[in-house]
Amino acid sequence: MDLGLKGKVAVVAASTKGLGKAVAASLADEGASVVINGRHKQNLHDAADEIRLKTGQTPFTVQGDLTQPDDIEKLFDEVMRHFGAVHILVPNAGGPPAGNFLDFDDEQWEKAVQLNLMSTVRLIRKAIPIMQAQKWGRIVNLTSLTVKQPSDNLLLSNAIRAAIIGLAKSVSRDVARDNVLINNIAPYYVSTKRIDYLMEQTAAKKGISKEIALQDIVKEIPIGRLGTPEEFGDFVAFLCSERNSYVTGATIQFDGGAYRGML
Repeated sequence: MDLGLKGKVAVVAASTKGLGKAVAASLADEGASVVINGRHKQNLHDAADEIRLKTGQTPFTVQGDLTQPDDIEKLFDEVMRHFGAVHILVPNAGGPPAGNFLDFDDEQWEKAVQLNLMSTVRLIRKAIPIMQAQKWGRIVNLTSLTVKQPSDNLLLSNAIRAAIIGLAKSVSRDVARDNVLINNIAPYYVSTKRIDYLMEQTAAKKGISKEIALQDIVKEIPIGRLGTPEEFGDFVAFLCSERNSYVTGATIQFDGGAYRGML
């Protein structure tokens, strides 16, 4: 199946590692002109090399911290100057710290809001006018299964990522007639370095080993394993593509069947 991504310009936020890098690689493999972003120059260089070796496509790199409004302005300025278009946007950011309600003060809440919610708000605000003018756009927010099924010890993620779902649902209705489709992906546990961090936190809290903590997670996944970053990237690439021409305002879990709800 040709996803129709050749010639499309795709901006993937926080894409030097983990799921963001996997999405960038899948889009590049389909022929999109991919823009990757990250705070650290060396990580950007390494990610670009890895994607080039894997796909034959060299990403355009823009260094910046997406909790800083000026860096988001810089990102779009450089992309528009270089490509003159943005067809695809994948808002993404690292997850906030693990913990329960009484573990966090106002400053930590504010940092998490800036990291996950406001970075998404600002990225979408910059992309929408461009996409409306060209009458084509795809936005896929990388969130978490916590938006459908809150996780113990992930209070900040449970609360703040849910706000992204409300944002996306509302904006998707406003821009659908311009052929701008906005969806959310809600992954469960995928094999990335963040999983190591979360398993360490869980293990310390429960007084068990990291290996046992991971085994307990896998038991909750009917498929019987964690997802891979490559599987995740390919799924997001479909939602970003010409082949997705009717799904918008949806939040779709990527979880191997772990979610227990019916909707």
